[in-house]
Amino acid sequence: MSHSQFDESGAMQDMYINDGFIQEEEPVAMEAEVYVNGKVQLNSKKQKKSKKKKNDEKNYFSICCGVLRKLWATRQTEDIDKVKHPERYVKITLRELVIYLIFLVVICIVSFGMIHSNTFTFTNVLIDSFIKSKAEGSDIAFEDVVHMNEIWNILQGPFLDNYFNDFKQSTNNTDDLTKFIANENRILGLARLRQVRVRNDSCVIPDDFKQEIRFCYSDWAPSLEEKEPFGPFVGQNMTSNVTAWFYQTEKELKGSGHQGLMNYYDGSGYVMELSQEREETQARIQYLFDNLWIDRATRAVFIDFTVYNANINLFCQIKIVFELPATGGVVPSYIMRPVKLIRYVTTFDYFILVCEIVLCVFVLYYIIEEAIEIQKHKLSYFKAFWNILDVVILAIAVVCIVFNIYRQEKVSNMLEKLLENDNQFIDFDLLAYWQELFNNAVGFMSFLAWIKVFKYVSFNKTMTQLSLTLSRCAKDVVGFAIMFFIVFLAYAQLGYLIFGTQVQDFSTFSFAIFTLFRIILGDFDFESLEAANRVLGPIFFLTYVFFVFFVLLNMFIAIINDTYGEIKSEIANQKSDIELGSFFKKGYNRVLDKLNIRRAQIIDIQKAITTADLNQDNIIDFIEFRNNLRAKGYGDIEIEALFFQI
Repeated sequence: MSHSQFDESGAMQDMYINDGFIQEEEPVAMEAEVYVNGKVQLNSKKQKKSKKKKNDEKNYFSICCGVLRKLWATRQTEDIDKVKHPERYVKITLRELVIYLIFLVVICIVSFGMIHSNTFTFTNVLIDSFIKSKAEGSDIAFEDVVHMNEIWNILQGPFLDNYFNDFKQSTNNTDDLTKFIANENRILGLARLRQVRVRNDSCVIPDDFKQEIRFCYSDWAPSLEEKEPFGPFVGQNMTSNVTAWFYQTEKELKGSGHQGLMNYYDGSGYVMELSQEREETQARIQYLFDNLWIDRATRAVFIDFTVYNANINLFCQIKIVFELPATGGVVPSYIMRPVKLIRYVTTFDYFILVCEIVLCVFVLYYIIEEAIEIQKHKLSYFKAFWNILDVVILAIAVVCIVFNIYRQEKVSNMLEKLLENDNQFIDFDLLAYWQELFNNAVGFMSFLAWIKVFKYVSFNKTMTQLSLTLSRCAKDVVGFAIMFFIVFLAYAQLGYLIFGTQVQDFSTFSFAIFTLFRIILGDFDFESLEAANRVLGPIFFLTYVFFVFFVLLNMFIAIINDTYGEIKSEIANQKSDIELGSFFKKGYNRVLDKLNIRRAQIIDIQKAITTADLNQDNIIDFIEFRNNLRAKGYGDIEIEALFFQI
């Protein structure tokens, strides 16, 4: 009997149902395939090879997974019970500690590599040149300026004398030292004079004084800033030669703001760029002086320039500030930011580069580790203090890495622009500011990294005393802190109101708070309080010292001391969860056993056991055991250790 079926091409296929023909329900078997219960299967050889290949792939995969698991194995990812498996817990903890200590060493190398040992000397030379130096025949230095006219004395005297080097070079083979400060610090580009001003209508004159006072200039505020031309060019348009009399925005000047002693000033204002020649610079300053560039409307004058010392590969961005508050007078201040903007020059610098690359690898490693822990523990991960500390350290590290890359690109562009045209002002202020923040961030990261070491040694009872003491007395300390700050802030406000007009340490409320903290530490100026008020000054000082120092501070110490005593007694009566000594001792004994170093000791113990029973009572006591081993040259400490091992 036959069945007919059309194939895809339309031809007829005959399929017969006989013993010698293929049945209709069964598929056609390929070569090296057999039928089992009507199903096509591989023959035995092919099947074994296929199974072996799959097993090998599974083994490779399992090996890779095992290696990755061991690589990122921590106490949180493994969930090890330290009571049931103390040795495994200690092993993983020590492994974490060793890896972290390497990470900590790399952080320390990178952080110390950013700071040059001569940075302080470098800054001190510039301070002596521009801040402490005095003009010939004058006793006024920068720090002594109190009047508006004295600003011009500084600009035309000490500033010019130190900004332009009069050193006479002996040969033509040396650098042009007229562009060097203190012979070693190359001036980059030009210096810039800038001022910010306020409008005449910035304050309200009382009616009683309107006839006598026609001009009134308020304290500085962005909303009161003067933006119109002034001086000899009122009503005219700005040209490249007379920029000092025309307002320019911060964006136009490509500048940045500054936090002074009195106010915060943005990067806008009226500017005059100085020259690379002393005579031209002196003429420009004299021109500004003759035309009253600084007047009653001026609220701050800035002098900005940057120097570079190739000997130690350090930049220094210098900002000299004269603030003219609405009260009158001048408040001088300065900022010098020595920074290492060109990072990789010497062999040591390239070693630091290698360490930075290693640090990046560690950061990537710990990011993966924390991601695994977050995936496993979900939101409960953030309940632990050490986990939050890990996230903070990694976040700071990532930000620093990104800034390091940005800084390299930014410095290259700025130096390329400067080398194309040296006769222009290049503002390094913002970059130096961010570099300073970068250094601070790395320092803070290093601090947190050292604190994190407690995470890995906290299983030892001695190492937990600090954390247990602070956690146990936290409620009492909070209650005490409330009581302390009520009294402390009351005295701060009282001191500010009584002495704020006469004593500089109490001139502002924040100054008063810091002054009271200094009194607690023994740093105080009693004479100034007494001079300000002969009655209230001594009463204020004595009552504050009595209540805060003798009463409240000793209460705080008593709270900490009592809690520490309780923790100390509890720890003395309990055994450590993990004994590192026993762990290392077991490991040491295993090594000795493997190296057969202890074989001689074992033989001596065996002989002592067989020959030490001198009284033939079939009982070996410690005295018999000790006397026998003493005869073989063992000390009492070794004998006791061997006896207890038995």
